[in-house]
Amino acid sequence: MDDVLAINAENSFTYVGNDSTSIVEEGPSVYNIKHRAYYFSRDIVLFIGKQKFDKIHFSIFDQLLRSATSIGANLVEGIGGASRNDFIKFYVIALKSANETKYWLTLIKDTMDADLLVLRNFIKEADEISKIIATIIINTKNY
Repeated sequence: MDDVLAINAENSFTYVGNDSTSIVEEGPSVYNIKHRAYYFSRDIVLFIGKQKFDKIHFSIFDQLLRSATSIGANLVEGIGGASRNDFIKFYVIALKSANETKYWLTLIKDTMDADLLVLRNFIKEADEISKIIATIIINTKNY
């Protein structure tokens, strides 16, 4: 059976495949954006590792890997920031990385023969992560 990223009844993402790994292991009760970004990054890494692509697509997958893993890394850096401005700066970078990730996923969806359901679900998750980060930035600036 091929791996498929699906939304389960609790509206969390679940890989249906050999390892039954979940993008949000704790299910819908996970509200920590750092954990959500980590599981998203991990699933992107696993997805890329299973893809077979021509040399021409290498840089696209490399950019996807960099942008997707940058989201969580910058969220963690923001939490460890020395000031509120540091926090905001790193969260803005994470937001930009999430938006870039949506770009690369959409490009792969539109130019390659890949699992459209998986890619659409990744794009939806990246979009939701972007919205959460943007809300955190706005609320922090207004606080």
